[in-house]
Amino acid sequence: MTDVLEQARAWLADDPDPATRAELQAVLDAAVAGDTDAAADLSDRFAGILQFGTAGLRGAIGAGPSRMNRAVVIRAAAGLAAFLLAARTPVNGARHRVIVGYDARYRSYDFATDTAAVLTAAGIEALVMPRLLPTPVLAFSVRHLSADAGVMVTASHNPPQDNGYKVYLGGPDGGSQLVAPADAEIAAHIDAVDSVASVPRTESGWAEIGEEVVTAYLAAAAGVAEPGGPRDLRIVHTSLHGVGGVTAGEALIRAGFTDLHTVAEQAEPDPDFPTVAFPNPEEPGAIDLALALARRVGADVVIANDPDADRCAVALPDAGGEWRMLHGDEVGGLLGEHLARRGRTGVLANSIVSSRLLGRIAAALGLSHEETLTGFKWISRVPGLTFGYEEALGYCVDPESVRDKDGISTAVLVAELAAQAKAAGRTLWDLLDDLAVAHGLHATDQLSVRVDDLSLIAGAMARLRSASPPSLGGSEVVTADDLLAGDGGLPPTDGLRYLTADATRAVVRPSGTEPKLKCYLEVVVPVGDGDVGTARAVARERLAAVRADVAAALGLEAEPV
Repeated sequence: MTDVLEQARAWLADDPDPATRAELQAVLDAAVAGDTDAAADLSDRFAGILQFGTAGLRGAIGAGPSRMNRAVVIRAAAGLAAFLLAARTPVNGARHRVIVGYDARYRSYDFATDTAAVLTAAGIEALVMPRLLPTPVLAFSVRHLSADAGVMVTASHNPPQDNGYKVYLGGPDGGSQLVAPADAEIAAHIDAVDSVASVPRTESGWAEIGEEVVTAYLAAAAGVAEPGGPRDLRIVHTSLHGVGGVTAGEALIRAGFTDLHTVAEQAEPDPDFPTVAFPNPEEPGAIDLALALARRVGADVVIANDPDADRCAVALPDAGGEWRMLHGDEVGGLLGEHLARRGRTGVLANSIVSSRLLGRIAAALGLSHEETLTGFKWISRVPGLTFGYEEALGYCVDPESVRDKDGISTAVLVAELAAQAKAAGRTLWDLLDDLAVAHGLHATDQLSVRVDDLSLIAGAMARLRSASPPSLGGSEVVTADDLLAGDGGLPPTDGLRYLTADATRAVVRPSGTEPKLKCYLEVVVPVGDGDVGTARAVARERLAAVRADVAAALGLEAEPV
């Protein structure tokens, strides 16, 4: 404890923020006075510095090196600046340019201006977004303004107490999220920062980007829908208290979808996310208000964005009038085929944990297909990419504009496809049935294990590596790939993939952003006679059996579906 107290006092003396200094001082005083809870809290805050990786930074807001705060952000900005100056040739001549964006979470604006102050002092041109804006607008700006890098201050769909720091690289990286080895190089520069006090910062000197960049983004997002098509579609939209509401609404209206109804209770940005337990449209209850509004107004479709609007969820009424959210794999298959049939050429791509359906669609339509590691930092780098997605509601529908998942341009493309189906007297459910008949019913599910002790995840992965399950859902496991060893033709990553004799697949991997072990399950049921209903019933039974087998193999209690 003596070492922790010394570290805390040193950090306290170097912290530039009165708010976090006061917070840390209170915890320190209580720990010194013998409060065991405060001592444990202090030890946790100083268990290590918040690690910078390919996801940048993400963590709870608070004082200390393992939290998100101004001191940590200033060090990160200094590391980014040093990396650019040492390792990257400026895109536009002699001076590097970095775009800085921020959302409505607590401290986002402070972290953005601290970043701009550090970059400016380092001789880098810092351009700050004009207001609260979604992550896709920042990703677009990196390409549109030929920047060397972009920083988005957001924790995406994390809980209210969190914030984050996402980095994009321009130039040869094309505006994609950073990958190795750049993350390690930036982290090394961060580690080399002696103290926050030693980092030069300016009080001014950076510029604010004009609204013209937002206008350019809106034109690109609205432009993913081809002109002249059907526009008769009643849409309910929710931004889940995030920053995507205005931008998504403007993009849809510009594209011609004017019968738009927003969830008023969730329309204004609010960092407390008061109407949802968890600000992720995938979570149970998150879109209940949107579904209630859809029933009242007789909507055709519900579209939901997460708080920074890089993800898009879609819900539809079924034949019996019950509303159901489409799985990310269902939307991915629909959009991939839609773009291909519209004449898009190039490569269709999805992550290893997403459905294999897109690969079959690509093969049937004469397009190339690539499977990548999890994360848009990999999908966005596929050469010749024309569409990419991953099952966690992330879709890249216009890679020439945004080399990342973009929930707003996706909303426009979903609206176009739904409107075309409605004009033909059909629904997206009918289009999904068409895909099942053509390629087999690809049904997916997920099993998650959330832990307080990360060693439980390591233990479960070790058990699986030492003894693979002999069968899944009654079918023999015929292939067991250890992705960490590079099996399966992908760069090494911590994960395991099992394939059975009847084409069932399970992928098990630790989450990159949460203390979870995640398992992605897929079964494929042929629909030779066109009876999709029976195939779906068979798929549900098989998925349930696979889920039970994977849960038993893990030896950990899984979260409910």
